[in-house]
Amino acid sequence: MLVAVFGPMLVPYNHVKAGIVDRLRPPGAILSTGHMALLGTDQVGRDIFAQVVQGARVSLLVAVGTIVIGGGIGLILGMVAGYFGGLLDTAIMRFADVQLSFPGILLAILLASVLGPSLLNVIIVLAVLRWVIFARLVRGSTLATRGREFVDSARVLGLGTPRILRKYIFPSVLTPFLVTATVQVGLMIVAEASLSFLGLGVPPSTPSWGTTIANGRQYLASAWWIATIPGIVLALVVLSLGVLGDHLRDRLDPKLNG
Repeated sequence: MLVAVFGPMLVPYNHVKAGIVDRLRPPGAILSTGHMALLGTDQVGRDIFAQVVQGARVSLLVAVGTIVIGGGIGLILGMVAGYFGGLLDTAIMRFADVQLSFPGILLAILLASVLGPSLLNVIIVLAVLRWVIFARLVRGSTLATRGREFVDSARVLGLGTPRILRKYIFPSVLTPFLVTATVQVGLMIVAEASLSFLGLGVPPSTPSWGTTIANGRQYLASAWWIATIPGIVLALVVLSLGVLGDHLRDRLDPKLNG
């Protein structure tokens, strides 16, 4: 996250500037400009380190944007479905079941093909895919909370539904929501990289880890660093986010670990 925010201040190279003279230079090579290519260059002479740093910003923006939009929609619909129940609950959950019946990657490819490649469209596509995960999770937590004694007492005291949802239901679903959101950030980074690898994610002019990996797949034998290094970075970030999610689960609610 720090690299994504402050990375451009640390990298003196332009991530889209090409230099045919310096193409396919290995990691640590000295370029014609006198700079060191810490992670090498790609097939048109662009610096891999600069692309990795810029790709971190794209991946973080997509992941956070997806969680904010998709998680927010899932949070609201899950609380509404779990608290009110009845036909409203049935309608929301059946719609979620219908969406879950489609393979996620195929649905993402279909939506991305219709909307076209852009950063905003990637966020919209992934938010459409992931709101269901949050809605089902929040609904389950809401169902477990709405029958508790303190919620019944609040109804007897005359508290309105919006206040009950805000004061009692929302705090009870916040912990599992945050734990799931942390894990989903890593999955969203992988999903964005997958779409960009297929040419359906961010535009080719916008560096992302998936685009860089796709550009290097034809040079694995002669210039392995183009695809391998961004792939390693991607794997480490997702692994770290998974560990962070487990840590948050243990710290925020030890009962979830039991």
